Amino acid sequence: MNKNYYAVLMAGGVGSRFWPVSTSSNPKQFHDMLGTGKTLIQKTFDRLNKFIPTENILILTNERYNDLVLEQLPKVKQDQVVLEPAMRNTAPCILYASLKIQKMNPNAVMIVAPSDHWIEDEAAFEKDVIACFDKCEKESALCTLGIQPTFANTGFGYIEFEKGSDENLKKVSQFREKPDYETAKEFLARGNFLWNAGIFMWSVETIVEAFKKYQPSQYELFGKGISSYNTEEERAFIQENYAKAENISIDYAILEQSKSIYTLPATFDWNDLGTWGALYDKLDKDEADNAVVNAQVLLEDAKGNMIRSPKGKVVVVDGLEDYIIVDKEEVLLIYPKDKQQDIKKVLNQVKEKFGDQFA
Repeated sequence: MNKNYYAVLMAGGVGSRFWPVSTSSNPKQFHDMLGTGKTLIQKTFDRLNKFIPTENILILTNERYNDLVLEQLPKVKQDQVVLEPAMRNTAPCILYASLKIQKMNPNAVMIVAPSDHWIEDEAAFEKDVIACFDKCEKESALCTLGIQPTFANTGFGYIEFEKGSDENLKKVSQFREKPDYETAKEFLARGNFLWNAGIFMWSVETIVEAFKKYQPSQYELFGKGISSYNTEEERAFIQENYAKAENISIDYAILEQSKSIYTLPATFDWNDLGTWGALYDKLDKDEADNAVVNAQVLLEDAKGNMIRSPKGKVVVVDGLEDYIIVDKEEVLLIYPKDKQQDIKKVLNQVKEKFGDQFA
């Protein structure tokens, strides 16, 4: 394996749209959402570990998930778990991890990837990432993997790239916020728009220089701790200073300002598994289009449902169509699939009425 290849897995999110399975104390990346026998973070780690050395994979997560990470990823040592003492969006934690990696290996190229996405063709994923790594090793480029849109999705940001190039890696014109439906249709018709999957590649030198240029105050804050990184003093420095960082995404902080962004249209199937409906789309269905995870089911007049329970539990459904049915310990969710975006709101109502123990 190439010793200059590094990865940062983003594993701090809560995934509240997957409630009641995903909770603030045990979010979706630590669950076997697809019923494969492996959790999402385990699948992501194994995918990257095929071409990135084990010791070069860092896990970025909240302090409260430290034990979950070590339990689920036994190959990972404590010093590979980069803990955020406060929630400050993606730019601060990426800068922090990048400075740690730069101190380990100034020649490093790195991928930043979510820990909870679904990717089926892992060989194609590896090929695409290495193509981006090759570019990042040769020039000061910030690369992202773009997903070929299959419909006018209003739930994703988009990457607009320059037309007319025969190169596989396309120069990015601009990043676009989540559009309304008519705008999304227009993006598809124009043909030079990709979904933004939030998968980034760059050399540590390039990303650190970008922070110096576009986010000097962030760099100054974290740069003061360089002497402590990867030592016993690091924790104290981060505890004292991390919460002072501006709450800003990597997109706003760096990507929307840099003129050296490239995107590679991905050659693999991808799903961000952001909702129960997205999970439903990826699961095998029975002849009535019901998708079942873990449960033993007896179904009558039941069509298009997403059903999940503890392993082996018997679930009987009669007369329901297009519902999400999720049974987890003290919570049972029976909810229309076409209202899945409201689950986050329902979770807040549950917290208000019954307390945080169910969230």
